[in-house]
Amino acid sequence: MSKKNDHSTRKIRSWFEEDRPREKLLLKGRAALSDAELIAILIGSGTVDLSAVDVGKQIMNSVGNNINELAKLGVTDLTKIRGIGEAKAITIVAALELGRRRNDITKSQKRKITAPADVYEEMKQYLLDKAHEEFWIMLLNRANDVTRTIQVSVGGVSGTVVDVKVIFKLAIDHLASSVILVHNHPSGQLQPSHADRQLTMQVKEAGRLLDIPILDHMIFTDNGFYSFLDSGEI
Repeated sequence: MSKKNDHSTRKIRSWFEEDRPREKLLLKGRAALSDAELIAILIGSGTVDLSAVDVGKQIMNSVGNNINELAKLGVTDLTKIRGIGEAKAITIVAALELGRRRNDITKSQKRKITAPADVYEEMKQYLLDKAHEEFWIMLLNRANDVTRTIQVSVGGVSGTVVDVKVIFKLAIDHLASSVILVHNHPSGQLQPSHADRQLTMQVKEAGRLLDIPILDHMIFTDNGFYSFLDSGEI
């Protein structure tokens, strides 16, 4: 077989209709498509010798076929993969961000916090897949309903600076009855550092003086959480 013919057989247009990603989605539904096939629909085309599905497979192989790891990649990371230029990389990043934002839609009913697991679920929309540390506060009313979730600071891969005065200014401005502290560890390390424990005690004491109790401090990771409340440290 000639090289030209070999290339032509790799074009998705030459496939049976039910095997082409777009047609397959229409015929069998979106759940029938692999991650690589969904990516192929997003990028639209491959290279001279690779179909869009082949490029999609390369992308998934680069992250160990883990869609959560793919969500951590930026435009620069994706453009290092053969067949992915800036425009295609932006399309993939935008699609993954839309998926994340699906959880951002505020529900009509208030979200009540009854346990640390509720805090973790609430914070996934803000902290999942983050490659750097961020510090957030969750403000609650007297019924323990979430009234507002606010980012306090953004740092690097191993830490972020937090000003206790800023935390309570935000709490007072929004008439919070209580506060929950949350920060993430991109490394996946669940145990708090000495600095984490020090900050927790400082904020807890300030909250006691201002009559705005700190209900918990959570360390968030993609695979679980550490709760100062559950551990008896707050």
